[in-house]
Amino acid sequence: MTELTAPALPALDPAARATLFTAARTANTFSDTPVTDAELTQIWELARWAPTAANTQPLRVLFVGKGAGRTRLVEHMDEGNKAKTAAAPAVAVLAVDTRFHEHVPTLLPFKPELAGLFEANAELRTATGAFNSALQAGYFVLAVRSVGLAAGPMGGFDRAGVDSAFFADGHWRSILVVNIGHPDENAWRERLPRLAHEDVVRWA
Repeated sequence: MTELTAPALPALDPAARATLFTAARTANTFSDTPVTDAELTQIWELARWAPTAANTQPLRVLFVGKGAGRTRLVEHMDEGNKAKTAAAPAVAVLAVDTRFHEHVPTLLPFKPELAGLFEANAELRTATGAFNSALQAGYFVLAVRSVGLAAGPMGGFDRAGVDSAFFADGHWRSILVVNIGHPDENAWRERLPRLAHEDVVRWA
């Protein structure tokens, strides 16, 4: 058996931390600078490394370009999200694959029987898919920021409508729409407060 050596884990510098966290904002408008397919591919190549329970990886991504597909998507966005989704250079629909467990023999080769457990237990399958796809969605937003783009994640849309329009076989179910692009000069709204350390963190 090959012995694995733990890699060194260098800390990100302050500029990188700002890009991902402290200076990051949800973008509401974008410049006309296009987002390339190569950039979108790069986003997923980073986001795919998110941790998931038993390596199940239930998140799926649909990139929607401008044209007929975008028009169909905009129809199902809440009113306040229609214009910015129509104008964004790129849009990703993040979805959970309700049949994610079918890939368990590939993703967890030392325990393929776990696929059968998920198949037999719909409640476990649903809970596992929901939690882990949400975790992956957070990593997806970080991946967008890490390649120098801004993200505008939105939950304001008709999920049933989007699923009917794009995932007719019923296996994928939408959870988040993310506008992607280079922010324009009016992209940011005023920063909202964050809870204080003492309101959130306990030590034991």
